[in-house]
Amino acid sequence: VQLQACGGGLVQPGDSLTLSCTVAGNRHKNAMGWFRQAPGKEREFVAALTWTFAGTWYENSVKGRFTISRDAAKNTVYLQMNSLEPEDTAVYYCATSVRGRPLNDDDFYTKGASYDYWGQGTLVTVSS
Repeated sequence: VQLQACGGGLVQPGDSLTLSCTVAGNRHKNAMGWFRQAPGKEREFVAALTWTFAGTWYENSVKGRFTISRDAAKNTVYLQMNSLEPEDTAVYYCATSVRGRPLNDDDFYTKGASYDYWGQGTLVTVSS
């Protein structure tokens, strides 16, 4: 399984940006997640969804600003980011989990250790 993330760039505060992540390979995908790592900080969860789109999860600081979605026909997951803030500056990674879990297992879907395959990351810089 290979993941290719793209769409990062330099934007100003308040701008919008959409990241995309295309998954190649025939492994069953239970969930897709976006994580980010800012300079000098640990990787953190951003958003996730189940491939059936039955469940979505967001980190508190991005709720209402970011939207995760997927196009099953294109094997692609998106992260629409609005009202970007300097604090959103980070390398963004997409990841996929092939393990099944109940939808009420929030801890599973929001932890990096739950994801089996990772993309290479795309840099988002929010600066005026």
